[in-house]
This record gives sequence, structure tokens and C-alpha cells, in this order.
Amino acid sequence: MQPQYKRDLLNRLRTVEGHVRAITRMVEEEQYCVDVLRQSMAVQGSLDRFNRLLLEHHLRTCFVAAIDSGLSQERERVIRELLDLVDGAPSIARREGAALAEALPATAGGA
Repeated sequence: MQPQYKRDLLNRLRTVEGHVRAITRMVEEEQYCVDVLRQSMAVQGSLDRFNRLLLEHHLRTCFVAAIDSGLSQERERVIRELLDLVDGAPSIARREGAALAEALPATAGGA
């Protein structure tokens, strides 16, 4: 891994780790839910930026090397990996959205 990517990735992870510890304290102290949610969403944003940076590194190094190898098996493998990754991302969002919808109480009007 290129040193600049490694340094940036580790810095992002350390930031996320600090925010998660802060969220843990907030929950322990029973702080206002919206404040906890804001912190949680900030962590998610940081993880999204981490994932983008890691994906960029992968595309610029491993992926390009596999494509340039000239081996059709290797090329197909890395393409399949990325397609599987992309296919999995929306399903995770759908599951989380469904879980949130189930957790919300029904409104008085039933809507």
C-alpha cells in the first residue's frame, strides 16, 4: 500500500474510533437522541470517506494490475469482486431502512 494512502486511511480510522467512543459516552450519559444520531451520522460519513479512499487505492493498484495482467481469469475475478461489492451495498441500505421503518411507531392516523 502506498504510504500516503495508508497514512490517510489510518487517520480516518482513528477519527472514527474517537467519534465512536464519544457516542458510547453519550449513550451511557443518556444524552439527547438527536445529538447522538448526529454523531452517529458523522461517523457514517467518515466511514463512507474511508471506503471511497480505500476503493480509489484498490482501483489504482490491484484492479489496474489485474486488468493489465492480460489474464482473462484474473480480469474477470476483479470485475466480479467489484460488481459483488456494488450489489451488496444497496441491499445493506434497504435492510437498514426496513429496520428503521419497523422500529418507528405507527402514527395515530395509521399513515
